[in-house]
Amino acid sequence: MKYMKKIGMVAAPALALVALSGCATSFKADVARFQQLPAPAGQSFTVVADDPRLAGGLEFGQYAGLIGQRLTQTGYTPASDPARADMIVRVAYYVDNGREKVRSTGFGPADPYFYGGWGWRGRWGRPWGYGFYDPWLFGPGYSDVSSYTVYTSDLSMKIDRAADNRRLFEGKASAQSLSNKLTYLVPNLIDAMFTGFPGQNGEDVKITLPPERKG
Repeated sequence: MKYMKKIGMVAAPALALVALSGCATSFKADVARFQQLPAPAGQSFTVVADDPRLAGGLEFGQYAGLIGQRLTQTGYTPASDPARADMIVRVAYYVDNGREKVRSTGFGPADPYFYGGWGWRGRWGRPWGYGFYDPWLFGPGYSDVSSYTVYTSDLSMKIDRAADNRRLFEGKASAQSLSNKLTYLVPNLIDAMFTGFPGQNGEDVKITLPPERKG
């Protein structure tokens, strides 16, 4: 009996680890976009940090380069002189400190799985077989509770016409993840932002990306 109980105690945390490992998990983001962008005709652009704390950093420069590549693929042109660009692209990104969630992966009277079994019964009419629950072995209830942290990340992008500062585009991509690594989150948020770019004015869409990047 002690041996069987130990098996249950080992199996439950293992199941929790598999469920939360995030292996081959798609990246899902909510994207909101408002836009009055002119059709691409070679208009020049420059990408700047909308958050002064990001300006001039090598990390920001890498993400700005990714955004520049996507805008170029759309039909716009990087400005040779940023001071004379037709459009100013303002970008900011953020990940919070996360919030803890609790997950129960245990066995006990409240879990109907342990009353289904194989459909046949043991002593005194109790279910028996694979996935059984028997209080004689496990006690009145057995459970394993694990906690994990979920982080929320955001990427905002605004495009203004340089001549008069008229707003042409506003977009925000948000996601929840078990990772808080910006090197994983920001490139995926950029991909989500540019999926179907520039989109319909006022749209709010859910974007799912294949699990290509790992953090």
